[in-house]
Order: sequence, then structure tokens, then C-alpha cells
Amino acid sequence: MTEHMTHLPFIVGSYAAAAVVVGALIGWVTLDFRMQRRALADLEMRGIMRRSAGTAAARMSAEAGEKA
Repeated sequence: MTEHMTHLPFIVGSYAAAAVVVGALIGWVTLDFRMQRRALADLEMRGIMRRSAGTAAARMSAEAGEKA
């Protein structure tokens, strides 16, 4: 049985390294998402709107004009 366990440290180390990398990527994406959300909120607070917000509003007002 012990001769089959010679690779156990490598396997455990590989899984541990993969878990650390995945955890680091999740943390990085979470921090980047928060930073981007803050940047968007800052821009919107200064009056700079997203382009997609303008087109949706224009579409809604056009549809409302057609129905009236």
C-alpha cells in the first residue's frame, strides 16, 4: 500500500496550488468589480452617463410617442 502513496504529496500539493490560484482569481475579480462599480458611480455622480442608458431612454420615449 505504501508504494502506491509515493505520489500523494505531489497530488495534495497540486490541489492546494490550484485552490490558491482559483481563490486569488476570485479575489482579484471581486476587487476589480468593486473598483469598476465605484468608478461608474463616480462618473454618473459627475453627470457622465453610460451610452447604453441613453439609447434605452431614447427607445422608450420613441415607443411612447408611437403609442400616443
